[in-house]
Amino acid sequence: MNVLGPLLFAMIAALGNAMFAAGQKKALIQENAFSFIVLAALVCVTLTSLAAPLLGPTHYDRELRQNGWWAVLSGAGLFLTYLGFNLLYTHYGASNYILYAVLSIITTSILVGVVLFRENFNLYHWLAFGCSILTVVLFSLGNRVA
Repeated sequence: MNVLGPLLFAMIAALGNAMFAAGQKKALIQENAFSFIVLAALVCVTLTSLAAPLLGPTHYDRELRQNGWWAVLSGAGLFLTYLGFNLLYTHYGASNYILYAVLSIITTSILVGVVLFRENFNLYHWLAFGCSILTVVLFSLGNRVA
């Protein structure tokens, strides 16, 4: 498999996540943390709406009919992601992203990829998964020392 394509797309996502983390951490939350999340989500929806036609016809009516349930599931997932990031970054700092990253490996790569969709996961993938668990252990030990 060509590694450059997935690496490029992962880097785009990682850059976006870093921007999101910086915004969450630096925002001056007044009384309601959701007000910031709403504003960030509105910017995201606006940018996505502007970019969508660049990738081809949108056909939102057909998407809704064919993928309505999956859109609800994904939207609820984005909500939980935004909420979790906001709570994590504002209460514990962006360096705790390591915990999110490893938990995402478990929930997304293992539960969704391997268990739900039966995607290929060989010995090297399992070894990488083991290293991610080791990462959480080392991070937790680092938090005790610091």
